[in-house]
Amino acid sequence: MITRKVYRAQLTEVSAASLEEIKGKGVSSCNELVEREQLMTVSLYRWERNIFLYYECISHELRPESILPGLEEFLAAWPGTAEQRFWVPMIDVFHFNEPVGKEHWQRNKAVDRRVGKVAHLKPDMVASYIYYHYQLQEERAFPGDKYKIIFLHENLLFGYTELPEVLEEPLTRKKLETSGTPVNWADAHMDQHFSPWDDGTIFFKDIEPVFPI
Repeated sequence: MITRKVYRAQLTEVSAASLEEIKGKGVSSCNELVEREQLMTVSLYRWERNIFLYYECISHELRPESILPGLEEFLAAWPGTAEQRFWVPMIDVFHFNEPVGKEHWQRNKAVDRRVGKVAHLKPDMVASYIYYHYQLQEERAFPGDKYKIIFLHENLLFGYTELPEVLEEPLTRKKLETSGTPVNWADAHMDQHFSPWDDGTIFFKDIEPVFPI
């Protein structure tokens, strides 16, 4: 069974040299896991001091430490648990589709770009954002990209998608028989859920890819 994961970490500092070293170590390790069919795909992204690791496990779930070993020297420890940790899991809060097996989830066409993006929700609007997106997801109110997925940690959203997009009817059964999603999605007022960027932009911004595999 394919499982999709995103973990967030924080760099102790940001430098071109450290990113190149991270990329060098990461590409080698990840290529090996893909060749051994333990991972289907894996990508690493950076935004400011944050790095985001997206990956798809094929047979059993892997921890970030086993995917990117030896990166602790670049990462700040994350508080919140008794044991020291460098990676924190993000929560899947929205997807149009989900894998039902290896063959179903394999890419049948070449992927031009694997895009990572981030956005901030207003803290008091997090519950509303999840409410609307869960309805949309499980009512199948309208279709969307097969590989698009959005994760949350605190009030930070990380979005992953692939280009060109793939439109495909999900094979899993929907979990809701209700019809609460607004007929016009604009009526959900998603713009009011986000904290605008300093330049006035609302919603997501693309972030730097360190490496995609």
